[in-house]
Amino acid sequence: MIYLDSNATTQVHPEVLAEMMPYLSEQCYNPSSGYRAGKAVKRAIELARERVAQLIGADVDEVFFTGCGTESNNAVLFSLAKAVGVGKRVVTSQIEHSSILRVCEHLEKQGYVIERVGVDASGRLDLAAWADAMARADVGFATLMWANNETGVIQPIEEAARLAREEGVPFHTDAIQAVGKAPVDVHASEVDFLSLSGHKFHAPKGVGAMYIRKGVRFEPLLFGGGQEAGRRSGTENVASIIGLGKAAAMMQERLETDGHSGVGALRDHFEKRLLEEVEGVHVNGSIEFRTKNTSHLAFDGCEAAGLLILLDEYGMACSAGSACMTGKQKPSHVQTAMGIDAKRAKSSLRISFSILTSREETDEAVELVKKAVRKLRSVQGITGVGPVTVYT
Repeated sequence: MIYLDSNATTQVHPEVLAEMMPYLSEQCYNPSSGYRAGKAVKRAIELARERVAQLIGADVDEVFFTGCGTESNNAVLFSLAKAVGVGKRVVTSQIEHSSILRVCEHLEKQGYVIERVGVDASGRLDLAAWADAMARADVGFATLMWANNETGVIQPIEEAARLAREEGVPFHTDAIQAVGKAPVDVHASEVDFLSLSGHKFHAPKGVGAMYIRKGVRFEPLLFGGGQEAGRRSGTENVASIIGLGKAAAMMQERLETDGHSGVGALRDHFEKRLLEEVEGVHVNGSIEFRTKNTSHLAFDGCEAAGLLILLDEYGMACSAGSACMTGKQKPSHVQTAMGIDAKRAKSSLRISFSILTSREETDEAVELVKKAVRKLRSVQGITGVGPVTVYT
């Protein structure tokens, strides 16, 4: 199979797996143990922490391991909500991931005021509206994603964080789709909290991390044995943490060496061929401000659901850009916020590459997409039919 759905998850890199394996077998010890073997495992965890800290520009004692990105997002937002109190305003954007949106909806039911700032046609935050929101007297905290999971569009985090900081508003960023793919520096951007997830950049599923800036208030979501300096209790998922650390080191090396130019070249080659060889193809979102691995394309006269079915049959995996909700086909909330009409939104696919994608696979993927588009247009007509599949 040609796998082009790396924004959903990535394959565990062989070098990552190799570094994990001893901790799934002979190095089975609990890192909280007092004997030498347990302490050796603890040192391995601390090396992983150093690697993650280096990847995001944090100090080592500002990084705390979690079970996933969703847990990291939930832990930070619930801690902030408890700190500011019911009735305060929470400022976010209209294009957040569900692990932010659902928490905000829950807080709204509890009496918090949720303000969802819009984006422009390119998918970038409306900074003027964000500034207005930050200036409100009742703002408790703010949360803004670093890069969008659908379009790959990178948000103006430094500017948004600065506006929050000027008003004394705590600022969190969901950087799950950015870390490992784009330069991230928490100290330079002056964010207070950051969430990341290992399986988005070739570490295993089931491990994530939080950055918590020194000196800011944080109340844990989980209580117990006091692991992770009390920020996240629970016996550590040792092998996965080791894998996360190795993946972080690999991604840092690539970012420093070539900025992931190889992945970007594949994505650009893929887009260039389709735009030149297939009529009625459009790029959704900013071309300048996006992660190098993500292409979000609309195909005139095609339903995304039909394209997905055909591509799956042909041996290619990617994702659709809209969801079927309560029996009705609706565009995703991200595309709606961007002002993309429903017809175009329902024809959109997200194609996301990784460092394991080859040029040969990329060219074959172009041919498969061309084949699927030709077939669908020949039988479906301009309106299209069929349900649309949601992706994460």
